[in-house]
Amino acid sequence: MDSRVSLQPAYVLHRRPFQNSSLLIDFLTLDYGRVRAIAKGARRQKSRSRALLQLFSPLLISFSGRGEVKTLGQVEAQLNPIHLQGQQLFSGMYLNELLVRLLHNQEEHQQLYRHYQQTLLGLKDSSQGQGRLEALLRRFELGLLSELGYALDLQHDCQEQHPIAPDSHYRFQPDIGFSPLGSEPQDQEDPRVFLGRHLIALREFDLREPQTAQAAKRLLRQALQVHLGDKPLASRNLFTVRSRPSL
Repeated sequence: MDSRVSLQPAYVLHRRPFQNSSLLIDFLTLDYGRVRAIAKGARRQKSRSRALLQLFSPLLISFSGRGEVKTLGQVEAQLNPIHLQGQQLFSGMYLNELLVRLLHNQEEHQQLYRHYQQTLLGLKDSSQGQGRLEALLRRFELGLLSELGYALDLQHDCQEQHPIAPDSHYRFQPDIGFSPLGSEPQDQEDPRVFLGRHLIALREFDLREPQTAQAAKRLLRQALQVHLGDKPLASRNLFTVRSRPSL
């Protein structure tokens, strides 16, 4: 990676205090993926960058250094911040935590950067229905898995490569696929078993039916958990109130 990078498009994924007056920040950048950098003096009241280094604000950043942790230089606002509230805000924080946990440092993910940006813009529309919100999150999760090399094949089973049939059931095996079980398997209550029509609906991002949305959420949780490990996602705690949907 270049020792000096100038005016790179970026978003803040996570920030935390560092030493007396600085911040340690994880960025998602267009050309360098996840970049961790120290923003020296950014916690001081008179720091110009303090107000800019916020979640969901499109930025242009400069940074330098040859190690894993860079030193942040110039910070500029690229566009107006994307203001999220309520469920949309919690969903955006969930996306950020997934990226911090799953992306390796300084690996290019241009397509993922653009997908993240489009998802934030979709979340900004607070008038969207619950099915639309669910579809945005599931689309992002599927895109993230694909970008990391773990794409789900929602078209065919993993044994005979037959098309997914709406009335058949399938057992999900992470990193392998969907094994066909027939129309009336004995273990339908197994959380790894999914109805074909729910998989087809996820493929088409039609999650308006509650049962379909729940099945899609259950599937993506299982697919991501393999790579997240045992440590729970902190952002899911924001959805513990019963009136809010869980991620």
